Amino acid sequence: MDRPVIACVLAGGTGSRLYPASRGDRPKQFLALGGERSLLSRTMDRTAFADERYVLTRDSFADEIHDHAPEAGVLVEPDGKDTGPALVYAAWRLRERFDREPVLVCLPSDHHVEDEAAFATRLERAAEIAVETDGLITLGVEPTRPSTGYGYVVPSRSDFDGGSGGADYAAVDRFTEKPDREEAARLVDSGAYWNAGVFAWTPGSLLNAARDSPLAPLVAALEDGDPDRGFDAVDPVSVDYAIMERAADVFVTSLSVAWDDLGTWDAVGRTLEAAADADDAGATANDAVAGDILPIDAANNVVAAPDAHVSLLEVEDLIVAAYDDRILVAPRDSSQRVRDAVARLRERDLF
Repeated sequence: MDRPVIACVLAGGTGSRLYPASRGDRPKQFLALGGERSLLSRTMDRTAFADERYVLTRDSFADEIHDHAPEAGVLVEPDGKDTGPALVYAAWRLRERFDREPVLVCLPSDHHVEDEAAFATRLERAAEIAVETDGLITLGVEPTRPSTGYGYVVPSRSDFDGGSGGADYAAVDRFTEKPDREEAARLVDSGAYWNAGVFAWTPGSLLNAARDSPLAPLVAALEDGDPDRGFDAVDPVSVDYAIMERAADVFVTSLSVAWDDLGTWDAVGRTLEAAADADDAGATANDAVAGDILPIDAANNVVAAPDAHVSLLEVEDLIVAAYDDRILVAPRDSSQRVRDAVARLRERDLF
């Protein structure tokens, strides 16, 4: 490609659903969660193909970024207002750093990917598609189950065959946010993708689309050189809702790798089970993210207690997480609701 490809890794969130491992001053991207290196460090490995790499984060995390990503530049967003303002700000900042319009590949710092090389190849291809179409590219994951925890991307199938001799991308017909189980099953049967939150675009394409979106005041303020005013003028909003669901030239291409979003304790346990299967050891009866466990007639529990020994007696499908002076016990299928506990803790200034 005759223009620079820039990787932009989002690392400004805290990961409230992974409480109590994740806290206000200990975001999940700095945690290892079943691996030897932090999620952010592992994400940076996947972006080695890029000409330059940046991490987009909040001010309170900025000093620690270089411990996990020493090779990356650091962009500090003026305020944490979800992925919409963050990615518009990153596009504006990175555009002004290059003589030629770069291509941005934007990805979260908290995902699990099994085939790193294939993942990088698909990101490179997404960057090419962004130049070919001058559009906004989202990478979709082929679902393995009708999950209610993910959003879905429905492609237009009129000119798309997943790359089998034809186009390997398609216009997006629509986005569907986290559906109920019945609708999720229909979406999977129809050939929809999970929305992985991984994107490619040129800064100009994103900023042009943002001018006709709820983030227009932010773009105007950035062009005036006043990002603080711009962030004050907009509400927290995801890039999907603010821009992707409204823009005209939006395309999807398949990510084509085994993937999971490590946003919940259930997901962390699921990746450990997949790793056990890959090692021909079979899925573990209980998944120890951190610490030692003694299971007695117990199965399908996710245990994260790095400084404790946990005994499990005749229990199934639980999350048991103990960090510092905090303990969480919850049904595994309620892992999405951990954020409800965090909301109560925030009200008491205890997160």
